[in-house]
Amino acid sequence: MENQFKLIIIIPCYNEEYRLPQQDFLDFISVNDIHFCFVNDGSSDRTIDVLQRLKEAFSDKISIIDYENNVGKAEAIRKGVHSIVSQRKYEYIGYFDADLSTPLKEIQLLLNSLEISDLYEFSFGARVLRLGSIIERSSLRHYLSRLFATFASMILKLPVYDTQCGAKIFKIKLAQIIFMDPFITNWLFDIELFARTKNVRMGVQPFIEIPLNQWIEKEGSKIKLRDMFMFPLELMKISNHYSKK
Repeated sequence: MENQFKLIIIIPCYNEEYRLPQQDFLDFISVNDIHFCFVNDGSSDRTIDVLQRLKEAFSDKISIIDYENNVGKAEAIRKGVHSIVSQRKYEYIGYFDADLSTPLKEIQLLLNSLEISDLYEFSFGARVLRLGSIIERSSLRHYLSRLFATFASMILKLPVYDTQCGAKIFKIKLAQIIFMDPFITNWLFDIELFARTKNVRMGVQPFIEIPLNQWIEKEGSKIKLRDMFMFPLELMKISNHYSKK
């Protein structure tokens, strides 16, 4: 039977037993033909039980990859992509954060930009506060994020407003290439994806940045403020590594 889904979304999960908005997933999946792959990244709580209950509700639309040991968000997503592209079933693949800071309804917004133009292979959300949008985050995180984004844009030589938003979709052929090798960082692997795409699409910029209609910061983020002060060193590490390729 031919696969009915053209898009699969990876949801990396680490200790999400009480944070995963189960009903939001169930409501969305019930009315959309999108496959979801939940990657349990060695959780020490009962995240896997929560995921199994979701799968029981929609066994044809949900798959689970269960890792016994924690490998980190970057590697969990990368391994998930590897597992999926080998199936040769989908046209598009993406990832969203498990807490749904970016609501699932934004998926179609990102997908549309790839479907209507052959120019783009990589769409991603941007948390831009504007009239008609709902973007909620602490002032401190906002200003630190803007400072970080400025440095990231300079290193990438791309006018990217928001590299770190956890809502991205790729055409499957590009994903197969840029997720091939392990990342050299964990929290900043998003920036590596931009660098890798630039390296494999020389002279072309197949990115499109889409301002989100809604993004709401959730409690319990795995990234702490102290981690953000390490980001400049990680950015230089990325710059040095990919400028040599």
